[in-house]
Amino acid sequence: MPKRVTSLGGIFFKCNDPKNIRDWYSRHLGLNTDQYGTSFEWRHADAPEKKGYNVWSTFAKDADYFGSAEKQFMVNLRVENLEWLLGELKNEGIEQIGEMQVYEYGKFAHIMDPEGNKIELWEANDEEYGKMVGDNITK
Repeated sequence: MPKRVTSLGGIFFKCNDPKNIRDWYSRHLGLNTDQYGTSFEWRHADAPEKKGYNVWSTFAKDADYFGSAEKQFMVNLRVENLEWLLGELKNEGIEQIGEMQVYEYGKFAHIMDPEGNKIELWEANDEEYGKMVGDNITK
């Protein structure tokens, strides 16, 4: 049986001025940011030659990507096998929000927790993601 969640994939939060906040984190905390935020590179414990990534990103205060306008953050969780997990969650009565999205750098789907917090599930393709973010990695 595949693992459900393997690690934190990222944190996304709303702010009044996303660019200003990204610049502040870059200037004062050393994050290597661009218009999307930054990525943190790490190595898999059981396969040190393989890279993994976590994402940090700001969103505009009025962004609707998190579901309800009142929600200020969204957590992204990395999963091993998204299609399998979505089937398991459906059997447990957890409704998927929208359709699964597939990109070169991974598969994405959304669910809600009992308090209405949107959770993004990400089956990452780290090799392609690493190519995509290139120099935008905070190490």
